[in-house]
Amino acid sequence: MTTLKKSKLNHLLSSTPAGVVLTSSWLNVHGYSQPLLKQYRKSRWYRSIGTGALIREGDQVDYLGGIYTLQTQLGMAIHPGAKTALALQGRAHYLGFNEQRATLFGPLGEKLPKWYEGNDWGIEINIRSSDFLPRDLGLIELEHKSFKVLVSSPTRAIMECLYLAPEHQPLLEVYELMEGLNNLRPLSVQKLLENCTSVKVKRLFLYMAEKAGHDWFSFIKTEKIDLGSGKRMITPGGRLNVKYQITIPRELESAT
Repeated sequence: MTTLKKSKLNHLLSSTPAGVVLTSSWLNVHGYSQPLLKQYRKSRWYRSIGTGALIREGDQVDYLGGIYTLQTQLGMAIHPGAKTALALQGRAHYLGFNEQRATLFGPLGEKLPKWYEGNDWGIEINIRSSDFLPRDLGLIELEHKSFKVLVSSPTRAIMECLYLAPEHQPLLEVYELMEGLNNLRPLSVQKLLENCTSVKVKRLFLYMAEKAGHDWFSFIKTEKIDLGSGKRMITPGGRLNVKYQITIPRELESAT
């Protein structure tokens, strides 16, 4: 290998964090040609994990190392959300969170690349596509290994849980998560609620926040939030909450 090629390899090794995926398209833009990448693979500096995706030889790359790449190299808005995001921030472990499963959220029309979808990350990956919240609102940076990824903030994450409920997320469990969110920032909550397009999510969120008795709830300007009109049947055979016009499980209504 020539001195120039060694210099380029050393720069690549030192400028990219360990534990992440590198895409061929990103590498090409940064001056690493396909023949050069083929040589790196042949020399066992990097190995392929699918079409257009490489990792360092011997590197341990988890699903978040792939998320880092989706966000920083491909400009995608896919992120860990719902209960997964809460667990990553230490807010769901007491509920017996299953760490063998991760829920990702992304905008409608944005699909996981085949190299991500086809790779064995060691856990089950569930992707949910929706535009009920703006793609760039309510995300926070989370440090993981030697890099950072964007995940849902606690407020956005609980709203994503409510979006999945009750079919894919028990409402009583979401309420237990809500009870632990006693330090949310009212301005952030207000902005997310005003920009949320799901009436179901907004009504359930306000109902649970009020029921939990959080101090920050008193600062929410509900008159600025579009709650739609008419009743919403959340749970068949449940009990109607008159204030928010939602039918919810009886065990949730009686929970203290």
